[in-house]
Amino acid sequence: MDLEKHPQEPVAQQPVAQKPVAPAEPPAIRASDADRDRIADILREALAEGRLDAEEHAERIDSVYRAKTVAELEPLVRDLPATGADGRPVTPAASSSASYGYGPEDPGAPAENLVAIFSSSTRRGRWRIGSKTNAFSLFGNIEIDLTEALFGQRTTVINATSIFGNVEITVPQNISLRGNGTGIFGNFEVVTLEAEEQDAPTVVVNGYSVFGNVEAKPKRGKFIADLRNQLRKHLGH
Repeated sequence: MDLEKHPQEPVAQQPVAQKPVAPAEPPAIRASDADRDRIADILREALAEGRLDAEEHAERIDSVYRAKTVAELEPLVRDLPATGADGRPVTPAASSSASYGYGPEDPGAPAENLVAIFSSSTRRGRWRIGSKTNAFSLFGNIEIDLTEALFGQRTTVINATSIFGNVEITVPQNISLRGNGTGIFGNFEVVTLEAEEQDAPTVVVNGYSVFGNVEAKPKRGKFIADLRNQLRKHLGH
């Protein structure tokens, strides 16, 4: 008996399920100095407004300048108030500060530098202090007297460094004074002061001393008599 040969039909192949390809993660964006400064400014405002204590501020500032990417910076201000287009916190205190005649702050404004190396430097009298001042003393003495100063912004930051030297800062009794720093075989002392008026100027002193002294305190009997109109009168408004 003849057997008929039947060609074998090709077996239909089942489609092979392909594993979903995970979308590639965008590359981490490296943080610039401007990015770090923006975050540092937000933390500075938070310290000045009492949202962070000195220890928390110091820890976050340390993380800011260790961060290598923008993603590492964002968590450091996630629990702080939302920021405006200029990167500064938008808070009720900030918005009401206009009633004191404060001008708009310029984050890019250069800091004033006071340097004393085997010498002395003094800043006192009726002068308009900017938002940032750097004081560096090496075997020298720096005196900053703000009792008659004009404050063009609500928050003023003084970065004080003393190495075998001395930096003394005095403020009137009716403003806020805060600070954060370290003394290494030396003294770093800020006498904390809280103004009764919410929008009164705030001075924040940061820095450190090595075999030296950094001291900030209110001057007894010295007051800014008319906070609300002082700057307007000075500017002729």
